[in-house]
Amino acid sequence: QVQLVESGGGLVQPGGSLRLSCAASGSISGINVWSWYRQAPGKPREWVARISAAGDTNYPASVMGRFTASRDNAKNTVYLQMNGLKPEDTAVYYCNLVRSGVHTYWGQGTQVTVSS
Repeated sequence: QVQLVESGGGLVQPGGSLRLSCAASGSISGINVWSWYRQAPGKPREWVARISAAGDTNYPASVMGRFTASRDNAKNTVYLQMNGLKPEDTAVYYCNLVRSGVHTYWGQGTQVTVSS
């Protein structure tokens, strides 16, 4: 059974940085696509980063140039480096794994609050 555990959230001032981590336990062999999503109160879940099986990354315009996703295959861990944080980045952040195009897993979420 695959489990994803996120960490690294917290309170940060506008303009600050945080790095989120998402560690997978269990077997994740196969073609894996990792993503990060976020959900603010009263809003739908929003995609913020994706790492393809080949390692290519994609971002929506709202975070382009500020967020960087990466992965460490040896540790079965992905990261989301967030710089230049804004109050509107406040949300619960979730990692997502789609394995072999079939199996989908979600982390439990980690709260990021950007406030002075």
